[in-house]
Amino acid sequence: MFVWIFFILAVLIFLALDLGVFNKTPHVISSKEAGIWTAVWVTLSFAFSGVIYWLYQSNYIANPDQLKPAEASIKFLTGYLIELSLSADNIFVIAIIFASFKIAQKYQHRVLFWGIIGAIIFRGLMIFFGVILIRKVDWITYVFGSFLVFTAMKMLFKKEDEDEFNPKESKVYKIIGKVIPISHHRDKEHFIIKENNRNYATPLLVALLVIEVMDVVFAMDSVPAILAITSDPFLVFSSNIFAILGLRSMYFFLANMLQKFSYLEYSLIAILTFVGLKMLLVHFYKFPEWVSLSFIAVALLTGIVVSLKMADKENSEKPSPDEE
Repeated sequence: MFVWIFFILAVLIFLALDLGVFNKTPHVISSKEAGIWTAVWVTLSFAFSGVIYWLYQSNYIANPDQLKPAEASIKFLTGYLIELSLSADNIFVIAIIFASFKIAQKYQHRVLFWGIIGAIIFRGLMIFFGVILIRKVDWITYVFGSFLVFTAMKMLFKKEDEDEFNPKESKVYKIIGKVIPISHHRDKEHFIIKENNRNYATPLLVALLVIEVMDVVFAMDSVPAILAITSDPFLVFSSNIFAILGLRSMYFFLANMLQKFSYLEYSLIAILTFVGLKMLLVHFYKFPEWVSLSFIAVALLTGIVVSLKMADKENSEKPSPDEE
């Protein structure tokens, strides 16, 4: 319990420093700044796998699956890479939401900050109930596995027009409008403004709520995916938290390069299919931990490399202004 309390306190302290010190004044996050923070979070995440090794070696935390320290570290890294790779879809959707509601760049960090607070709470609840289901109901693994494979196939065969997402046409936007009137006026970083003695939701609040709902939707894939790797509550929760905390900086780092990673979706399809099959076969064959980690890392790296190469090829084939 002490480890859980310390971990959660550390996360809360960082979030307080993030909003109260590092980003006290709203400003545009440059690609350089975002790149540095992305590198920091990735480094911290990999370094935390060493902490995991120490915790499980020293028996400072409950170990319901009787994992060896090395196994716990590998499971943490595998879960982290899964969450990180599946966050790519979040980044695309967040970019669409910000563009749709015309959220100024200097206020986007504030929206994502509060979005992460909500994501931590919702992910925590989903992980809690997901772990209970996995431990209490053996056949639920087949349900989760089938759902992941179905999701992967749906992504593979979806039509182009299904890619389009208009936040203002979504049910979330319409429900918000029924609960509180929506104003198109912006008052700096405020989420609610008062007009004619009546409270109105600003585009910042609407964008935040839409992002929260979309995160819950994406968590329907990511939580079962990581539960295919381990049902250890601390490993599942900590790997999720590190991926979520690094999502903001990754968004600002990749925001201007989203089109270059168009082939990354096939990596996500491969990863979802793999973990889905792993859950379906869990009672017949258990993949070694290094196989899972290697497959996910290679799939993610391949998607990035192919995307960058194809983007460069397309740019080189475009006629120069002099040739037109």
